[in-house]
Amino acid sequence: MPIAPILMFPAYRCGDATPWGGEGLRMMFGRDIPDEHTGESLEVSAISGLESRDSEGRRLTDLIGRYGERLTGPGFAHPFPLLLKLLDAKEKLSVQVHPDDSYAEKAEHALGKTEAWHILFAAPGAELVYGVKAGTTKEELRRASENGAEVEGLLRKVKVKAGQTYYIPAGTIHAIGAGIILYEIQQSSMITYRFYDWGRKDALGNPRELHIKKAVDVADVHSQLEPVREQPVGPGRFRILKEKHFTLDRLCAFEGMLPADPRRFGFITALRECRVSWDGGELAVPAGWTVLLPADGYDLQVKAPAAMLAYPTV
Repeated sequence: MPIAPILMFPAYRCGDATPWGGEGLRMMFGRDIPDEHTGESLEVSAISGLESRDSEGRRLTDLIGRYGERLTGPGFAHPFPLLLKLLDAKEKLSVQVHPDDSYAEKAEHALGKTEAWHILFAAPGAELVYGVKAGTTKEELRRASENGAEVEGLLRKVKVKAGQTYYIPAGTIHAIGAGIILYEIQQSSMITYRFYDWGRKDALGNPRELHIKKAVDVADVHSQLEPVREQPVGPGRFRILKEKHFTLDRLCAFEGMLPADPRRFGFITALRECRVSWDGGELAVPAGWTVLLPADGYDLQVKAPAAMLAYPTV
């Protein structure tokens, strides 16, 4: 028998772990968040200590242990390759960079981290750090980072608005600015190297740890990307991005079939309430929630006024 779609319940990062977080997920999606500094809701996560769960409280790794590749598709069970988050930046995040798979394996024994951000809300004037200014060298970046605020003069900043998507391949220097709520699809990795944290200190007056040597090692100072331009791929379905690790689509006024794909799992994240039905079942997905689509699943009838669809690239 096929596996029915699984509504996932998130793990949260909050408090001292995300001092830049706020209450945006409560305001946008009615979430019962842990505190007023809730920065990340890990919607589908196999990260140890931060695992998402199903309605019965079973962790994602428990579900993979039970169903194996029937859930994930061939080759995607160990390690589970993707991590899906909602992120609320009340204040700006640190200036940071992520390693690719090769560097992360050697230095951290972990996956690298390539990601993409779809902007759900942006306050007037909100911006991202998205690379460094053209002509910046690694030596200039290193020296400026060691001098703290001096690095701000090298950063490339871009204004953002809701509906845009930004691709952040490993090596791209970046920071999410204040007043932004976004959807993030990424490799399943928590490896982050910080250049700079805007002089921020904790309650004891201690700055956050920086990783300047590793950050400079992996930084691509030539990265000069622009927002992704989506393309229609069917009625109500738009392809935002297809890269090595994941594929991302947007659904808008979509009403139709999503066949099961035995090669891979998928995620539907409702931005407005969606309905998913199959032979013998139906699921209402509230705005802001995500349903995991098993590889050995049902062909689905989906009604999605607004949603994101993500899955590993095969």
